[in-house]
Amino acid sequence: MLGIVIGVAAVIANVSLGASFSQYFANEVNNLGSNFIYVQGMQPKLFYDHEMKIVENTPGISEISPLKAQTAEVTYMSQTKNIMVSGVGKDYNKVANTKLQQGIFINNNDGYVAVIGYKVADEKFDRNISVRNSINVTFKVGENEKVTKTFRVKAIIKNPENKVIQAYDDNVAVLIPINIMNEILGEKDYGGVFAKGEDSTKVQETSDEVDKRLARNFGIPERDFKDKDSRPYMIINQAQVLKQMDMMAAALGSFLTTVALISLLVGSIGIMNIMLVSVTERTREIGVLKSLGFTGFDILFLFMVESILLGVFGGILGSTVGIAGAYGVESFLKLPVVFPLGLIAVGFFVAVVVGFVSGVYPARKAAKMKPVDSLRHE
Repeated sequence: MLGIVIGVAAVIANVSLGASFSQYFANEVNNLGSNFIYVQGMQPKLFYDHEMKIVENTPGISEISPLKAQTAEVTYMSQTKNIMVSGVGKDYNKVANTKLQQGIFINNNDGYVAVIGYKVADEKFDRNISVRNSINVTFKVGENEKVTKTFRVKAIIKNPENKVIQAYDDNVAVLIPINIMNEILGEKDYGGVFAKGEDSTKVQETSDEVDKRLARNFGIPERDFKDKDSRPYMIINQAQVLKQMDMMAAALGSFLTTVALISLLVGSIGIMNIMLVSVTERTREIGVLKSLGFTGFDILFLFMVESILLGVFGGILGSTVGIAGAYGVESFLKLPVVFPLGLIAVGFFVAVVVGFVSGVYPARKAAKMKPVDSLRHE
């Protein structure tokens, strides 16, 4: 029974953990933005207002924001840190699903204002930064020149759940108006475009249409459309990231389930061995039963019921232990608590089947014993 308990508990706990990781990865992708499509230039001076309009006018695009990032020196209360500073548009928070802890997001009329991440406000510096405080940002312009500007903190981004994809983590960034950033740098281009699709079920189709329109804009012939390396940019969308995350979660779930099934197999072998020993030890009992008129089927049924009962009680205990273990691990790792429908029933059914299959051979061996030989057994 202990073998069944361990095996079933391992199956339920590991399948639940696999589902929890899958849900966690999906939540992480959703935290990046709602139906997002991100176009990043692979070389400078690539995206301008014209390219922005191409993406904005693509059917299926609801919101759009330019994006341009540069590591800069951020100084607050005489303390300086190197932090990623991103120039963004007024709709960036809608596209990136950015929630604010306090303050108001950037708009088109803003000048030297900044929206800072939670970690920048509360962890990067010795003293916390609040809304309406001022920070100095030093940009590198050209090869040797540096320009320092003072920005008033307009809002602080709310601390989200732990993010897996740090490249999109606004929690450690400083966001400023894109036109102000270009004004300081003396430039007019954008590093990339962050867009939002209208329909979550058509994100891939919308992304493909954006890709085609941009490819034509950059003079890429249609025969090279399938060659992703022919483009001077790359496109990432929510559907692609979700697919990759699902593959990771599926691989992890398969590994965990395989380990659990091995445990269950070991448990079934243990049951078979115990039942075989039981047949040997109860040889005289079997002889007495047969001499009293019990048929081979009766003996077979007796041992099969014992095996199934081992599976039933092992399944109940294993399911309980597995659920409790999965809940404990998921709570400790701060994962979503997920128990797929039918998981407990499947674990219980597997336990009964394992008990049944493991008891078939020992039961047949007991049923085939001759009464005279059984009674003579010492």
